[in-house]
Amino acid sequence: MSQPQPQSQQQPQPQRLFRSDAWQQALQQAWQDARSAYQQQDYQQCLRQLELVHILGQQQFWPHLHSHWWMLKAGWRLKDWREVRGQWLRLLLTPLGHLSGRLPLGNNGRARVHPLQPQPLPAELLAKLQAAAKRH
Repeated sequence: MSQPQPQSQQQPQPQRLFRSDAWQQALQQAWQDARSAYQQQDYQQCLRQLELVHILGQQQFWPHLHSHWWMLKAGWRLKDWREVRGQWLRLLLTPLGHLSGRLPLGNNGRARVHPLQPQPLPAELLAKLQAAAKRH
């Protein structure tokens, strides 16, 4: 039986962070970084930033759908056909996920990860969100 994590190591409650100023600022920054990487033709970096966009925007329909469209575009540019197929599937599944409420927290949206698999929030994202939340 696993013991509860100490308070400092527990993940924050997403309800408290979601739609907070810190969350929205992080989402906007990730979008900006993803678009910049795409324009510079650094499609791997673009996909890394889009993972953050997906995690941050997943609870909102349009940012969620848009993140998969951009992942499809980056996968296409990389000729990563697994990613392209996976993103087509996710573009089709996104409306169903929102209708059913099955949106696993932390899922990065990439083809190598099952669409319904929750994942821990990346440490660097948590640190940014917690630091921004303390400023507000």
